[in-house]
Amino acid sequence: MKKEEIHLADWQRILLGEAPAEFMLEVLLRSVLIVLFFSVIARLLGKRMNGQVSPTELAVMLSLGAVIAPAMQLPDRGVLMGVLALTAVLAFQRGITWLGFKNSSFEEVSQGVETVLVKNGILQLDQMAECRISRQQLFAVLRAANVYNLSGVERVYMEACGLFSIYPTDQPLPGLSTLPLHSDALKEAILTGIQEPVAGVSACNHCGNTVPQQQATHACPVCGDTDWTGAIR
Repeated sequence: MKKEEIHLADWQRILLGEAPAEFMLEVLLRSVLIVLFFSVIARLLGKRMNGQVSPTELAVMLSLGAVIAPAMQLPDRGVLMGVLALTAVLAFQRGITWLGFKNSSFEEVSQGVETVLVKNGILQLDQMAECRISRQQLFAVLRAANVYNLSGVERVYMEACGLFSIYPTDQPLPGLSTLPLHSDALKEAILTGIQEPVAGVSACNHCGNTVPQQQATHACPVCGDTDWTGAIR
């Protein structure tokens, strides 16, 4: 757009831009489709990508900047188009929330459900793979919650919003250390008595299952792995 075509009193250009009035309906349709597809992509990216918001909320948040910027900065774009797009985004988010409130099945599809990552001190490897969470990522979360023995955890849930809920057990059994196996931190924990090696018990490095030491020459009955280490308390 040429600079001589820009006039402060040109309210038709400011409000509608250079597009015909019929284009407003297209803006509405485009906004709804973009946010809809954005919500699907955000859902497929996984829970950790969403942070502390739902996939729909993430899509709405990231769409707001793209909706506002053209109407604020481009002289050939009307303000009303941005307002209409913002209204469409708001209506979409409110509609999804309302449908989720009315229908639990729709809520599970659109917002996701919680996932069990640890059950009775054993890693649920298939669920971790589905959520794309590695063992070290999960152990980092447990260490941040002052959990250094995997058997000290009864349940760990990964919520639909990407947060972790940790439920410790009252009487932890011998289990796999959440500290790195070959780190100075583990050695220091053993030396200072924070963790104690348990004689006669081995823990699977892959899933955390524990067996008597004489059985550690075979594959783990839970995950089939053969990498064993001494259990700690």
